[in-house]
Amino acid sequence: MDEKKVVAQAQQGDRNAFAILVNEYKDRIYHLGLRLTGKEQDAEDILQETFIAMLQNINKFKGNSAFYTWLYRIAVNNGLKKLKSKANSYTHVSLHDPNVEQTHSEHLNVWPEFDFKDISNKKFRKELDEALLELPEKYRTVFILRDLHGTSTSETARILDISESNTKVRLMRARNFLKEKLEDIVKLEGLL
Repeated sequence: MDEKKVVAQAQQGDRNAFAILVNEYKDRIYHLGLRLTGKEQDAEDILQETFIAMLQNINKFKGNSAFYTWLYRIAVNNGLKKLKSKANSYTHVSLHDPNVEQTHSEHLNVWPEFDFKDISNKKFRKELDEALLELPEKYRTVFILRDLHGTSTSETARILDISESNTKVRLMRARNFLKEKLEDIVKLEGLL
């Protein structure tokens, strides 16, 4: 798919181009919503709201970033709104944003070398999903975008409208938290 061409056609009102963009990104947006909220209904809502926003605002896309970065930002914002509207139903772990200057002095646990997309172990995936829901949303979104969806640090920073340094700090915090939560099951399943 020539994304720039399809986006330009969609900006001209071409319904077929919209359909191509929806088909290209629907699975990724749905899984992003599912990881953010842990609920299928919420993920479906995020998916629908994201594509409605895309339809209404595609003419505002200027091409300063990749189209999917722009679309992911819409999806993340929709997901964060959904989480905030249900704030009382989520338990947050007390993780504080560290001072960026102190980041270099903090110990970074070594994250296991494996690709989450290649893990078929249902028990591990269930534990990961549960552990993700324990993370405050600011850490969860960075982890999901970087490690589960494979976006770069700079793309993640643009999507979330934070600095690259802050992205790295949040990712480090999320990885350390998840490593502690999942270490036993990773060892048990021989994934390390």
